[in-house]
Amino acid sequence: MTTTAAPRTARERARVEITAEILDTARDHLAKDGAAALSLRAVARDLGMVSSAVYRYVPNRDALLTMLIIDAYDSLGNAVEKAERSVRRDDYLQRFLATCHAVRTWALAHPQEYALIYGSPVPGYAAPTDTIAPASRVPTVLITILVEMYAGGRSPKSSPVDPVVSTAIAGIRGFSGGLLPDDLLLRGMAAWSGLFGAVSFELYGHLHNVVADGARARRAYFEHQMRQVAVGLGLG
Repeated sequence: MTTTAAPRTARERARVEITAEILDTARDHLAKDGAAALSLRAVARDLGMVSSAVYRYVPNRDALLTMLIIDAYDSLGNAVEKAERSVRRDDYLQRFLATCHAVRTWALAHPQEYALIYGSPVPGYAAPTDTIAPASRVPTVLITILVEMYAGGRSPKSSPVDPVVSTAIAGIRGFSGGLLPDDLLLRGMAAWSGLFGAVSFELYGHLHNVVADGARARRAYFEHQMRQVAVGLGLG
């Protein structure tokens, strides 16, 4: 027996459409003014709405930031998961590289949203737990590659880990289901920071006068850097 969802009411459809318009306008403000200057009143003004009307859909600035953050993480997660799924499952190196390139491509296409989720914290804003699952999507892809590689006997020989470090990472050990030795888990964390560090360096202009500005040169440089990171994971 199959069931179908009941059609949305006109009020529900209107709410979805207006919320989408609010988010689209908020992204424009994010690009022009940055997250710290985001204002519901300004968003309402651009939409031709009174502030009290907008508050029926988004109660305050922090709620709007949370919606934008979740939307950005999900957009990035969708792009990464789609790219990684397109690679043969036993080709761990190419799965890793596809993940890395998807992160970079998305960041270059959405610089303000990347800055919102991986840039400086917004003063006075504390992200709620609602953001944790969306934020975990890219790390989950990376960890899954390592877990499957390890299960397939393709990981590098583990090295001893300082007990102080092992204790320090106890909180994330469960993220891999307890299936990875601490050494490989730490390598994965280094790869994660290496990936986003490389993207941030490029996006925020730190490669100026260091690496040629052309798109081909920058992509080749990024590919080389990620292959070096992959070596540390035992992928290449």
